[in-house]
Amino acid sequence: MTARGGPAALLGHLPPSALVFTGVVSVQVGAGLAARLFTQLPPAAVTGLRLWTAGLLMAAVGGRGMAQNLARVVRQRSWRDAAVVAAFGVTLAVMNFSIYQAFARIPLGIAVTIEFLGPLAVAVAASRRVIDLVWVALAGAGVALLTQAGGTGGAGHRVGLAGLGFALLAGTAWAGYIILSRATGRRFTGTSGLAIAMALAAVLSIPVGVAAGHGALLRPGILVTGVAIGLLSSIIPYSLELEALRRVPPRVFGIWMSLEPAVAALVGLVMLSESLAVSEWVAIVLVMIACAGAARGGTRESQAPQA
Repeated sequence: MTARGGPAALLGHLPPSALVFTGVVSVQVGAGLAARLFTQLPPAAVTGLRLWTAGLLMAAVGGRGMAQNLARVVRQRSWRDAAVVAAFGVTLAVMNFSIYQAFARIPLGIAVTIEFLGPLAVAVAASRRVIDLVWVALAGAGVALLTQAGGTGGAGHRVGLAGLGFALLAGTAWAGYIILSRATGRRFTGTSGLAIAMALAAVLSIPVGVAAGHGALLRPGILVTGVAIGLLSSIIPYSLELEALRRVPPRVFGIWMSLEPAVAALVGLVMLSESLAVSEWVAIVLVMIACAGAARGGTRESQAPQA
């Protein structure tokens, strides 16, 4: 098959909004699969499966570019480039580990809503507009609803501080991911920087993943599910979002991405039977509005959608 009739040509004929929405659904269905796998494997082992799958697939596709860029770093002694991509890899590992820990403790929709505070902080940090204080206040109100003493999630269980803490850590790592992805993109050609960082994150996850999963990681059914999680949560959305960002401004992309907490809540309801209280749905909507507002007015340099 020629490139003209390949996947790239197919993506080129789809509207950007469809690409973004498909990517959002793909990520959250992958998260739902991961959460369902927690009944057989600890979250740390599932994190390893996702990162190993994504790292291997990216290395298989972009291995030549990875090797060339790594050789350049060593040859030119570009240790700052090495430090940036290494920090990027560590951030990826922390982000994936912490969000899966959150999924294991609190409903999917709540975890993703809290995690979105990271991109919101990046979008607002570089702004000097008064209206951004409104978005911060809305997000704060949403978080207050989620963390209120009487709040419950899932099957009527109180939302624990540990789960919220892991979700906040994931959001912090996501903010670092946004900053480091831009820095890595400026120092490495194509997607080789992301591939190197993903490979490093996969390596970093080996000790905790193997220690948590042991022999269960070798079961064929679990391996197949792990590959599906890696494809749905990383490879497919990265490809769709890259294509969408070529055709729409980052601020528009950011508004569309603000749908993600709601999609996560719906996926949690359908796949995991995680019903949410009315106050929790209101909180999710408040954070979505805050993220969309910050993305709509943010500058190109400060957009969370760069992730």
